[in-house]
Amino acid sequence: MKRYEIEHDEAGWKALLTPAQYRVLREADTEAPFTGEYLDTEEEGIYRCRACGNPLFRSETKYHSGCGWPSFFRPIEPGAVEEVPDTSRGRVRTEIRCNACGSHLGHVFTDGPQPTGLRYCMNSVALELELEEGPAE
Repeated sequence: MKRYEIEHDEAGWKALLTPAQYRVLREADTEAPFTGEYLDTEEEGIYRCRACGNPLFRSETKYHSGCGWPSFFRPIEPGAVEEVPDTSRGRVRTEIRCNACGSHLGHVFTDGPQPTGLRYCMNSVALELELEEGPAE
């Protein structure tokens, strides 16, 4: 089993996360489509892992895919996320986890826009947007 840079026992994760966050991030649940707080967000910034703060995606890679969850075409850097085969629910998919803490974020699909052709379909509850500060006036 992979060792992560940030680890807690289950009681530690439960103390850090809300019940909804825990279900998604630690039990690989999925929030209902079209309900997430970041689905239609247009603000600029960095999306971080809600469990550990690891930077995951930049707002300029976010797009409206119509799938019901926030979608990105590329992680912030190649090592930010981990891809894991997922055969749950009778399908073959690729799960995306935070590479720093192993938390479940969502899945990646090959029907995204160029330049990557990928759709990182993420749960809003697994993300936290750190807004970029504009220039000082």
